[in-house]
Amino acid sequence: MQELYKEFEKEMGFGMSGDKENPEDSKLFLLYVHMLLTTEVAEVAEEFRKIFYLVKRYTQEGMDPQEAYAKAKQEVRVDLGKELADCLAYICKLGNFFDYDLEDELSKKLNEIRSTRKQPRANVEA
Repeated sequence: MQELYKEFEKEMGFGMSGDKENPEDSKLFLLYVHMLLTTEVAEVAEEFRKIFYLVKRYTQEGMDPQEAYAKAKQEVRVDLGKELADCLAYICKLGNFFDYDLEDELSKKLNEIRSTRKQPRANVEA
């Protein structure tokens, strides 16, 4: 995904302006990406809010809660996917900036969690 994003940045001219080794250039870049990422995370939260609102409305209209939840999730599916992709793009941008292999970082993190857990938690599905 990081390579895909690098190619997209080149194609669109979205790369960092300035020198990534320059503290002032980096500071502005990181502040900008941070603002973009947090905005997108807030938009994910807004899609969750829509789900909660729709479930409440549908159950008040007499729909079974599970059916209402399934319908609400389906209604926000496209927009939620777009917002999650936006978040992922900015995370890739940050990973590339700091020369991380995010797949490797995630693998290390999951192994760290595994090693600190005595028993797996129950799988929670919505």
